[in-house]
Amino acid sequence: PGPCAAITALSAAGLADAHFLFYGFLPAKGGQRRQAIAELRAQPAALVFYEAPHRVLETVADLAAGFGERTLVIARELTKLFESIHSGPLSEAETWLQGDANRQRGEFVLIVSGAPAGADDGEGERVLKLLLADGLPVKQAAKLAAAITGAAKNALYDRALALKS
Repeated sequence: PGPCAAITALSAAGLADAHFLFYGFLPAKGGQRRQAIAELRAQPAALVFYEAPHRVLETVADLAAGFGERTLVIARELTKLFESIHSGPLSEAETWLQGDANRQRGEFVLIVSGAPAGADDGEGERVLKLLLADGLPVKQAAKLAAAITGAAKNALYDRALALKS
């Protein structure tokens, strides 16, 4: 399906998310990939990624670490002879891929279910309080808390100002 692989995978995924965000390929370097995932953590829409076979295991491990217990749909080789679509918890995806070497071949569309409503409630503030307690300036604490939790930096900055006063 070429550029329509994302839509084909979404149609077959069966996720209840009303919206989706197409990201494309995550960065190849691990640190940059984990940072991109952290920035998407609070996104309520389903997240659609493309991935190459030589990086799929690393990417799935990073997705599991970054998104926790969400659902992952792995769509592989869409509209081809060896097409497969697997859905399950992110925590089990890496093991499933390793269960058969053929599952790591081909072109991948990875779909992560969106953040549940209120998923970041409290987490951003908890991290923010820890950073402020360590003596970080408000601006730096808000920026780091946003990077760690995926919460909105501006909202965390406003909350940090309120906590400081």
